[in-house]
Amino acid sequence: MCRHLAYLGPPASPAGQVFGAPHSLLHQSYAPADMRGGGTVNADGFGIAWYAGGSPVRYRRVSPIWTDHDAPVLAGSVRATAFVAAVRNGTPGMPATEAAVAPFVAGRWVFSHNGMVTGWPGSLAALAGKLPVTDLLTLEAPTDSAVLWALLSERLRAGEDPLRATAELVTKTEAAAPGSRLNFLLTDGETLVATAWTHALSVRESGGAVVVASEPTDTAPGWVPVPDRHAVVARNGSAEVVPLDADRSSLS
Repeated sequence: MCRHLAYLGPPASPAGQVFGAPHSLLHQSYAPADMRGGGTVNADGFGIAWYAGGSPVRYRRVSPIWTDHDAPVLAGSVRATAFVAAVRNGTPGMPATEAAVAPFVAGRWVFSHNGMVTGWPGSLAALAGKLPVTDLLTLEAPTDSAVLWALLSERLRAGEDPLRATAELVTKTEAAAPGSRLNFLLTDGETLVATAWTHALSVRESGGAVVVASEPTDTAPGWVPVPDRHAVVARNGSAEVVPLDADRSSLS
């Protein structure tokens, strides 16, 4: 499966977490520590999205992250209060194209999916069939992640609370496709939601910043494993871990 991470906090460069740390996303791309049976190398592309002037800017490539000599220089030139980065290990049978690489972007939102939907594509047919036809016709790629992003985007456009929208998408997808791996990252640059669903995720709070990552990027103290079937919600430099199956009927 893929590896991904997200940052929310004081202005910082993505270069450290993505390229410079001892177990950076670059290192995880070829030497992951906890893939849980989902492959060994993340060589099917990578992407980084950060916020500039309140809107996300994205850099994606279909090549392995270790082959791109411009990406570390670009990342080092950026300072942002939020960013998301991902490396891809494509599911067999799904296309290896740039459009299939996370992060996905719509409006102010940035999204990444680390995992897979079991029984694809039939298992998602009923959920996807509820989307507007134009959303289906304009999917970035014919992949499970792109469909999940379309389903989540529709809820966000309707003004749903991001935690509620994300949690309900996870539970509905699991009901339709039991055994799926559904680790999501979602941010609008101010709020960060991350899910742990049958795959690894860790979180660290330090100096007013929150980092969530498939695997800790270094051995510094403060990294905490997120329990399975839980979510991290981060705002204003602090993070809360909550169960994904909690009642959220009171949320707007």
